[in-house]
Amino acid sequence: MTYLHKCGLGSVVALLLACLTVPAFAQKGIDEPFQKSFKDSLAGKTVAYVPVAMNFDLTEGWYAGLKKELEPYGVKFEIRDPNWNTNAGAQAVTSLISEKPAVMVIHNPDVQTYAKLLQRAENEGIYVIQINMGSAYRSSAFVGANWIEIGERDTDAVVKACQGKSNKIAIMQGALSAAASAYTLKGVENVLAKHPEIKVVSSQAADWDAAKAKAIAQTVLKQNPDLCGIVGFWDGMDIGTAAAIKEAGLTGKVYLATSGGGERKGSCELVKNGSFDLDLSYDVPTQAEQMAGTIKWLLSSGVKAGSVKGSEYTTLIPVTKANADSEMTCWNLSDLKK
Repeated sequence: MTYLHKCGLGSVVALLLACLTVPAFAQKGIDEPFQKSFKDSLAGKTVAYVPVAMNFDLTEGWYAGLKKELEPYGVKFEIRDPNWNTNAGAQAVTSLISEKPAVMVIHNPDVQTYAKLLQRAENEGIYVIQINMGSAYRSSAFVGANWIEIGERDTDAVVKACQGKSNKIAIMQGALSAAASAYTLKGVENVLAKHPEIKVVSSQAADWDAAKAKAIAQTVLKQNPDLCGIVGFWDGMDIGTAAAIKEAGLTGKVYLATSGGGERKGSCELVKNGSFDLDLSYDVPTQAEQMAGTIKWLLSSGVKAGSVKGSEYTTLIPVTKANADSEMTCWNLSDLKK
Protein backbone atom coordinates (compact mmCIF):
# COMPACT_ATOMS: atom_id res chain seq x y z
CA MET A 1 0.00 0.00 0.00
CA THR A 2 1.37 3.43 -0.92
CA TYR A 3 1.94 6.27 1.55
CA LEU A 4 -0.90 8.18 -0.17
CA HIS A 5 -3.35 5.40 0.61
CA LYS A 6 -2.12 5.18 4.23
CA CYS A 7 -2.48 8.85 5.00
CA GLY A 8 -5.46 9.60 2.85
CA LEU A 9 -5.79 12.15 0.12
CA GLY A 10 -7.08 14.80 2.55
CA SER A 11 -3.88 14.73 4.58
CA VAL A 12 -1.74 15.24 1.49
CA VAL A 13 -3.87 18.17 0.34
CA ALA A 14 -3.62 19.78 3.79
CA LEU A 15 0.15 19.35 3.76
CA LEU A 16 0.44 20.98 0.34
CA LEU A 17 -1.71 23.91 1.40
CA ALA A 18 0.43 24.42 4.50
CA CYS A 19 3.59 24.50 2.39
CA LEU A 20 2.06 26.99 -0.01
CA THR A 21 1.09 29.38 2.77
CA VAL A 22 4.55 29.54 4.44
CA PRO A 23 6.13 31.95 1.89
CA ALA A 24 3.15 34.27 2.21
CA PHE A 25 3.69 34.60 5.98
CA ALA A 26 7.49 34.92 5.55
CA GLN A 27 7.06 37.96 3.31
CA LYS A 28 5.34 39.96 6.06
CA GLY A 29 7.71 41.83 8.39
CA ILE A 30 7.09 42.68 12.00
CA ASP A 31 7.34 46.31 13.04
CA GLU A 32 10.05 46.82 15.70
CA PRO A 33 8.12 48.59 18.45
CA PHE A 34 10.90 50.63 20.09
CA GLN A 35 12.92 52.26 17.30
CA LYS A 36 10.46 55.10 16.68
CA SER A 37 10.43 56.21 20.31
CA PHE A 38 14.25 55.98 20.33
CA LYS A 39 14.56 58.25 17.31
CA ASP A 40 11.98 60.67 18.68
CA SER A 41 13.85 60.93 22.00
CA LEU A 42 17.02 62.13 20.21
CA ALA A 43 15.65 64.25 17.37
CA GLY A 44 16.10 67.96 17.97
CA LYS A 45 17.86 67.52 21.31
CA THR A 46 20.90 69.70 22.09
CA VAL A 47 24.19 68.42 23.48
CA ALA A 48 26.41 71.17 24.90
CA TYR A 49 30.14 70.52 25.02
CA VAL A 50 32.52 72.35 27.36
CA PRO A 51 36.14 71.15 27.03
CA VAL A 52 39.06 72.77 28.83
CA ALA A 53 40.02 74.02 25.36
CA MET A 54 39.63 73.04 21.73
CA ASN A 55 42.37 72.69 19.10
CA PHE A 56 44.17 69.64 20.44
CA ASP A 57 43.73 65.94 19.74
CA LEU A 58 41.67 64.93 22.78
CA THR A 59 38.95 67.58 22.67
CA GLU A 60 38.77 67.70 18.87
CA GLY A 61 38.55 63.90 18.74
CA TRP A 62 35.78 63.65 21.33
CA TYR A 63 33.75 66.28 19.50
CA ALA A 64 34.21 64.66 16.09
CA GLY A 65 33.27 61.26 17.48
CA LEU A 66 30.15 62.56 19.20
CA LYS A 67 28.98 64.35 16.05
CA LYS A 68 29.54 61.22 13.97
CA GLU A 69 27.43 59.11 16.33
CA LEU A 70 24.65 61.57 17.21
CA GLU A 71 24.07 64.02 14.34
CA PRO A 72 22.45 61.34 12.12
CA TYR A 73 19.68 61.18 14.74
CA GLY A 74 19.03 64.92 14.59
CA VAL A 75 21.05 65.87 17.66
CA LYS A 76 22.33 69.47 17.69
CA PHE A 77 25.61 70.62 19.25
CA GLU A 78 26.75 73.69 21.15
CA ILE A 79 30.46 74.24 21.90
CA ARG A 80 31.65 76.61 24.59
CA ASP A 81 35.44 76.85 24.46
CA PRO A 82 36.99 78.42 27.61
CA ASN A 83 40.47 78.10 26.03
CA TRP A 84 42.15 77.02 29.31
CA ASN A 85 40.43 79.79 31.28
CA THR A 86 38.70 78.22 34.30
CA ASN A 87 36.57 81.28 35.05
CA ALA A 88 35.37 81.43 31.46
CA GLY A 89 34.49 77.75 31.71
CA ALA A 90 32.43 78.29 34.85
CA GLN A 91 30.60 81.16 33.14
CA ALA A 92 29.90 78.94 30.13
CA VAL A 93 28.45 76.17 32.30
CA THR A 94 26.32 78.70 34.21
CA SER A 95 24.98 80.15 30.96
CA LEU A 96 24.16 76.71 29.59
CA ILE A 97 22.14 75.78 32.67
CA SER A 98 19.77 78.64 31.88
CA GLU A 99 19.61 77.55 28.22
CA LYS A 100 18.69 73.99 29.26
CA PRO A 101 20.32 71.67 26.70
CA ALA A 102 19.33 68.03 27.07
CA VAL A 103 22.90 66.95 27.85
CA MET A 104 26.13 68.63 28.87
CA VAL A 105 29.51 66.99 28.17
CA ILE A 106 32.02 68.47 30.58
CA HIS A 107 35.83 68.29 30.66
CA ASN A 108 36.67 69.64 34.13
CA PRO A 109 39.82 71.72 34.65
CA ASP A 110 39.87 70.67 38.33
CA VAL A 111 37.79 68.76 40.84
CA GLN A 112 36.02 71.70 42.52
CA THR A 113 35.25 74.62 40.17
CA TYR A 114 32.31 73.08 38.28
CA ALA A 115 31.13 70.60 40.94
CA LYS A 116 28.20 72.58 42.37
CA LEU A 117 27.24 73.85 38.91
CA LEU A 118 27.01 70.30 37.56
CA GLN A 119 24.85 69.25 40.48
CA ARG A 120 22.61 72.24 39.81
CA ALA A 121 22.38 71.30 36.13
CA GLU A 122 21.15 67.80 36.94
CA ASN A 123 18.72 69.16 39.54
CA GLU A 124 17.24 71.20 36.68
CA GLY A 125 16.89 68.16 34.43
CA ILE A 126 20.08 68.31 32.35
CA TYR A 127 22.08 65.09 32.00
CA VAL A 128 25.80 65.61 32.70
CA ILE A 129 28.52 63.43 31.19
CA GLN A 130 32.02 64.08 32.54
CA ILE A 131 34.92 63.12 30.29
CA ASN A 132 38.38 62.05 31.48
CA MET A 133 38.78 64.70 34.18
CA GLY A 134 35.96 64.44 36.67
CA SER A 135 34.80 66.79 39.41
CA ALA A 136 33.97 66.13 43.07
CA TYR A 137 30.31 65.74 42.00
CA ARG A 138 29.35 62.38 40.57
CA SER A 139 26.95 63.00 37.69
CA SER A 140 24.90 60.65 35.51
CA ALA A 141 28.06 59.32 33.87
CA PHE A 142 31.84 59.53 33.86
CA VAL A 143 33.68 58.27 30.79
CA GLY A 144 37.44 58.30 30.98
CA ALA A 145 40.77 56.86 31.90
CA ASN A 146 41.53 55.24 35.24
CA TRP A 147 44.31 57.61 36.21
CA ILE A 148 45.50 55.57 39.16
CA GLU A 149 45.99 52.62 36.81
CA ILE A 150 47.91 54.87 34.41
CA GLY A 151 50.17 56.09 37.21
CA GLU A 152 50.83 52.54 38.35
CA ARG A 153 51.55 51.13 34.89
CA ASP A 154 53.78 54.01 33.80
CA THR A 155 55.74 53.86 37.05
CA ASP A 156 56.08 50.07 36.87
CA ALA A 157 57.64 50.49 33.41
CA VAL A 158 60.05 53.19 34.60
CA VAL A 159 61.09 51.15 37.66
CA LYS A 160 61.77 48.15 35.45
CA ALA A 161 63.82 50.26 33.02
CA CYS A 162 65.90 51.58 35.95
CA GLN A 163 67.02 48.16 37.15
CA GLY A 164 70.80 48.05 37.31
CA LYS A 165 71.05 51.81 36.78
CA SER A 166 71.02 54.86 39.06
CA ASN A 167 67.41 54.34 40.25
CA LYS A 168 66.94 58.11 40.00
CA ILE A 169 63.63 59.17 38.48
CA ALA A 170 61.64 62.36 37.96
CA ILE A 171 57.88 62.94 37.90
CA MET A 172 56.36 65.46 35.50
CA GLN A 173 52.91 66.32 36.88
CA GLY A 174 50.14 68.19 35.10
CA ALA A 175 48.04 70.82 36.89
CA LEU A 176 48.01 70.09 40.62
CA SER A 177 44.26 70.69 41.04
CA ALA A 178 43.23 68.51 38.07
CA ALA A 179 41.78 65.09 38.81
CA ALA A 180 43.94 63.51 36.10
CA SER A 181 47.11 64.75 37.77
CA ALA A 182 46.16 64.08 41.39
CA TYR A 183 44.92 60.55 40.70
CA THR A 184 47.89 59.68 38.48
CA LEU A 185 50.22 60.82 41.25
CA LYS A 186 48.44 58.44 43.64
CA GLY A 187 49.13 55.59 41.23
CA VAL A 188 52.80 56.59 41.08
CA GLU A 189 52.96 56.62 44.88
CA ASN A 190 51.36 53.16 45.07
CA VAL A 191 54.21 51.67 43.05
CA LEU A 192 57.02 53.66 44.65
CA ALA A 193 55.87 52.46 48.08
CA LYS A 194 56.94 48.97 46.97
CA HIS A 195 60.31 50.15 45.64
CA PRO A 196 62.31 51.98 48.31
CA GLU A 197 65.39 51.72 46.10
CA ILE A 198 63.92 54.32 43.72
CA LYS A 199 64.90 57.91 44.43
CA VAL A 200 62.62 60.70 43.16
CA VAL A 201 64.92 63.64 42.42
CA SER A 202 62.14 65.90 41.08
CA SER A 203 58.34 65.96 41.20
CA GLN A 204 57.02 69.19 39.71
CA ALA A 205 53.88 70.45 37.99
CA ALA A 206 54.20 71.64 34.39
CA ASP A 207 50.50 72.58 34.19
CA TRP A 208 49.93 70.60 30.95
CA ASP A 209 52.34 73.01 29.22
CA ALA A 210 55.03 71.53 26.93
CA ALA A 211 57.29 74.56 27.30
CA LYS A 212 57.19 74.32 31.11
CA ALA A 213 57.82 70.58 30.94
CA LYS A 214 60.87 71.15 28.74
CA ALA A 215 62.30 73.79 31.09
CA ILE A 216 61.80 71.58 34.15
CA ALA A 217 63.32 68.55 32.42
CA GLN A 218 66.33 70.55 31.24
CA THR A 219 67.12 71.60 34.80
CA VAL A 220 66.59 68.10 36.22
CA LEU A 221 68.81 66.48 33.58
CA LYS A 222 71.55 69.05 34.10
CA GLN A 223 71.52 68.33 37.83
CA ASN A 224 71.12 64.56 37.37
CA PRO A 225 72.84 63.40 34.17
CA ASP A 226 72.52 59.81 35.41
CA LEU A 227 68.70 60.02 35.60
CA CYS A 228 67.24 56.73 34.40
CA GLY A 229 63.55 57.54 33.93
CA ILE A 230 60.74 60.08 33.90
CA VAL A 231 57.05 59.46 34.60
CA GLY A 232 55.09 62.00 32.56
CA PHE A 233 51.38 62.72 33.00
CA TRP A 234 50.31 63.65 29.45
CA ASP A 235 51.96 63.16 26.07
CA GLY A 236 50.86 66.58 24.82
CA MET A 237 52.90 68.09 27.63
CA ASP A 238 55.68 65.51 27.49
CA ILE A 239 56.63 66.51 23.97
CA GLY A 240 58.60 69.14 25.87
CA THR A 241 60.02 66.53 28.26
CA ALA A 242 61.17 64.43 25.30
CA ALA A 243 62.74 67.47 23.63
CA ALA A 244 64.84 68.14 26.74
CA ILE A 245 65.98 64.50 26.83
CA LYS A 246 66.95 64.67 23.16
CA GLU A 247 68.85 67.93 23.55
CA ALA A 248 70.83 66.38 26.42
CA GLY A 249 71.78 63.45 24.16
CA LEU A 250 69.99 61.01 26.46
CA THR A 251 67.27 59.59 24.16
CA GLY A 252 67.21 55.84 24.75
CA LYS A 253 69.02 56.27 28.09
CA VAL A 254 66.33 58.11 30.05
CA TYR A 255 63.13 56.05 29.87
CA LEU A 256 60.07 58.27 29.34
CA ALA A 257 56.60 56.87 30.10
CA THR A 258 53.50 58.98 29.53
CA SER A 259 49.85 58.75 28.49
CA GLY A 260 47.42 60.34 26.03
CA GLY A 261 44.55 59.90 23.63
CA GLY A 262 46.37 57.75 21.09
CA GLU A 263 46.27 60.09 18.06
CA ARG A 264 48.89 58.89 15.57
CA LYS A 265 51.00 62.06 15.31
CA GLY A 266 51.01 62.61 19.07
CA SER A 267 51.51 58.99 20.09
CA CYS A 268 52.58 56.27 17.65
CA GLU A 269 54.89 58.52 15.63
CA LEU A 270 56.60 59.81 18.78
CA VAL A 271 57.07 56.29 20.11
CA LYS A 272 58.53 55.21 16.77
CA ASN A 273 61.08 58.05 16.72
CA GLY A 274 62.16 57.35 20.31
CA SER A 275 60.63 60.41 21.98
CA PHE A 276 58.44 58.21 24.20
CA ASP A 277 59.28 54.70 25.38
CA LEU A 278 55.73 53.99 26.56
CA ASP A 279 52.57 55.95 25.84
CA LEU A 280 49.42 54.55 27.48
CA SER A 281 46.54 55.38 25.17
CA TYR A 282 42.99 55.81 26.43
CA ASP A 283 41.80 55.80 22.80
CA VAL A 284 39.70 58.91 22.18
CA PRO A 285 37.44 57.41 19.44
CA THR A 286 36.35 54.64 21.81
CA GLN A 287 35.68 57.20 24.54
CA ALA A 288 33.55 59.23 22.11
CA GLU A 289 31.56 56.11 21.22
CA GLN A 290 31.06 55.33 24.91
CA MET A 291 29.82 58.86 25.58
CA ALA A 292 27.49 58.75 22.58
CA GLY A 293 26.11 55.38 23.64
CA THR A 294 25.49 56.69 27.14
CA ILE A 295 23.74 59.78 25.78
CA LYS A 296 21.52 57.61 23.57
CA TRP A 297 20.57 55.46 26.53
CA LEU A 298 19.88 58.37 28.88
CA LEU A 299 17.71 60.23 26.39
CA SER A 300 15.80 57.16 25.26
CA SER A 301 15.31 55.77 28.78
CA GLY A 302 13.65 58.90 30.13
CA VAL A 303 15.29 58.44 33.53
CA LYS A 304 15.45 61.56 35.67
CA ALA A 305 18.74 63.44 35.40
CA GLY A 306 20.95 62.59 38.36
CA SER A 307 18.89 59.55 39.36
CA VAL A 308 21.43 57.13 37.87
CA LYS A 309 25.19 57.43 38.27
CA GLY A 310 27.81 55.28 36.62
CA SER A 311 31.36 55.14 35.31
CA GLU A 312 32.92 53.76 32.14
CA TYR A 313 36.66 53.41 32.56
CA THR A 314 38.61 53.14 29.33
CA THR A 315 40.60 50.02 28.48
CA LEU A 316 44.17 51.23 28.04
CA ILE A 317 46.32 50.49 25.01
CA PRO A 318 50.08 50.47 25.74
CA VAL A 319 51.85 52.02 22.75
CA THR A 320 55.43 50.77 22.38
CA LYS A 321 57.82 50.23 19.49
CA ALA A 322 56.42 46.69 19.24
CA ASN A 323 52.99 47.91 18.08
CA ALA A 324 53.48 51.55 17.03
CA ASP A 325 53.53 50.56 13.34
CA SER A 326 50.15 48.83 13.53
CA GLU A 327 47.21 50.62 11.93
CA MET A 328 45.08 49.36 14.83
CA THR A 329 47.11 50.99 17.61
CA CYS A 330 46.54 54.70 16.94
CA TRP A 331 43.93 56.82 15.18
CA ASN A 332 44.03 59.84 12.86
CA LEU A 333 42.12 63.00 13.76
CA SER A 334 41.64 63.79 10.05
CA ASP A 335 39.89 60.44 9.55
CA LEU A 336 37.62 60.93 12.56
CA LYS A 337 36.52 64.32 11.22
CA LYS A 338 35.42 62.90 7.82
